[in-house]
Amino acid sequence: MIKNQRQYLITKAQAKKFKEAIEAFDNKTTDTHPLLAKAQREALESQLAELKWQLDEYEKLRSGKLKRLKKSSFQNLPIELIRARIARGLTQKDLAGKLGVKEQQIQRYEETDYASASLSRINEVIKALDIKIKEEITLG
Repeated sequence: MIKNQRQYLITKAQAKKFKEAIEAFDNKTTDTHPLLAKAQREALESQLAELKWQLDEYEKLRSGKLKRLKKSSFQNLPIELIRARIARGLTQKDLAGKLGVKEQQIQRYEETDYASASLSRINEVIKALDIKIKEEITLG
């Protein structure tokens, strides 16, 4: 998942390199066995598709047009908090300002998917992002 503008730019550059690698692969004459050549090309295409998917998701979130993020489980809450921040048009620095912490703290939280954040801090993030979370607790 792309979590910030820096990662977005890096991913965009990687996608460009994969696209160029596929074009170079197609233009190269080789005596490689056809099945091996096909597997190599498919591997490049698979990587490019994953990068394009990540870029597309980030761009959709950044557009501000998404008002509802996909239904998710409690386990996915950290990723959904990051997606919500992006969808709100906030940088990590902006969120840090709202919480009264340094940008590096938000970077650490997001890098570790909020593993080190306390429940009270997660609640503060939810309030700062002005989001509502609907989750159901079911006794099994």
